[in-house]
Amino acid sequence: MNTMIVWFRNDLRLHDARVLHAALVQRPDRLLPVVLHLPTGTETRWGFPRVGRHRQHWHRAAVRALATQLSALGCPLLECAGSPADVLPALARAVGARSVWCEAHAAPEECDEEAALRAAGLDLQGVWQGSLLAPDHLPWSVARLPAHFTAFRQAVEAAGLEPAAPLPAPEALPPWPEAARNVRLAAPAPLAEQPANAPRSAFPYTEPDFDGGEPAALAHLAQYLARRLPHTYKATRNALQGIDSSSKFSPWLATGALSPRQIFAALRRFEAEAGANEGSYWLWFELLWRDYFRFLQLQHGRRLYRARGLADHPLPPHKADAFAHWCAGETGEALVDAGMRELAATGYLSNRMRQIVASYLIHDLGGDWRAGAAWFETQLIDYDVYSNHGNWLYIAGRGTDPRGGRRFNPAKQAETYDPVGDYRRQWGCL
Repeated sequence: MNTMIVWFRNDLRLHDARVLHAALVQRPDRLLPVVLHLPTGTETRWGFPRVGRHRQHWHRAAVRALATQLSALGCPLLECAGSPADVLPALARAVGARSVWCEAHAAPEECDEEAALRAAGLDLQGVWQGSLLAPDHLPWSVARLPAHFTAFRQAVEAAGLEPAAPLPAPEALPPWPEAARNVRLAAPAPLAEQPANAPRSAFPYTEPDFDGGEPAALAHLAQYLARRLPHTYKATRNALQGIDSSSKFSPWLATGALSPRQIFAALRRFEAEAGANEGSYWLWFELLWRDYFRFLQLQHGRRLYRARGLADHPLPPHKADAFAHWCAGETGEALVDAGMRELAATGYLSNRMRQIVASYLIHDLGGDWRAGAAWFETQLIDYDVYSNHGNWLYIAGRGTDPRGGRRFNPAKQAETYDPVGDYRRQWGCL
């Protein structure tokens, strides 16, 4: 009996499910889909929970939708808690699985998980699927990745590279292994009560249209294109609030409920029918940034996680009191405080506000960029290790940015993006 386990990580979907497809090509007799829930109670080195309530609820919604879809195909999702190294080898033995298939990662903790599973004797088959472009289809090896994003983008565009077409969702799956019905594993911890929607939330994830699952993700993509919003994307993407001010794809991309290749394919169809412009081009531009941060981790690995990052200048000491005021939105800088209060209340923050508050922590408060990155990891429903880490390095001048860091003047930013104070007033800061 050929039994396989498919371990869902940041790929909580059935469309363009390259890991699942690769496993099914092997023609297993039995298939066991598994998800390990986000840990609760684990603290960062900075003294706050690793995963906050917004992320927990968002992830659970994506898992819930995936479980419903898999059950409809007669192959239920096994949900459990615990570390991969503890759970998956025991599960494989219990059901007689020959191999475990999963999404391959480049970030250190995820790589460590994979190494531990192989050390435990598992036949772990990792499939890279998180980026728009495949690393082995680039004009150069990852080791020779251009040092700056602009050179990367220009080379990709000059080579005429396009991502592979998204794969269709499977119409049938093999049955569960019978032994799985008797497996007893730790259940995920119950969640605290779901937060109520904050007024004028830019991403009201408690509403049905913003559910965390794949069906809502695909419906959002369809309506975004139907309303021709790509044409105005570049003009609106720096707005501080508003549901339609940016694409809002990132929360679903973060859990994998939406594939970047699905977005790109739909965008190309949209441009063929409605025309391309600078706005629709900028969506491709941002998806390439997302790819670049992933490829940087393949290139540099753990060097990106050093206190100094890729730079040589010294790191300022962590200032616990200033950091606590920043987290609470009590710095006295109204625009920064409004952003931090929105983040705590909703689990979401516009890209422009993320840059502003990160810059303030690093360049105005002299704070440790790693503490800020960890706070974002706790809070953001669209937390993605590659983009989060890459952007904090970028603002701090410790990544590959040729300008050596970016400081955003809060007064100038407020004058440009919140001239009459609506945003600051919304969060009680004026």
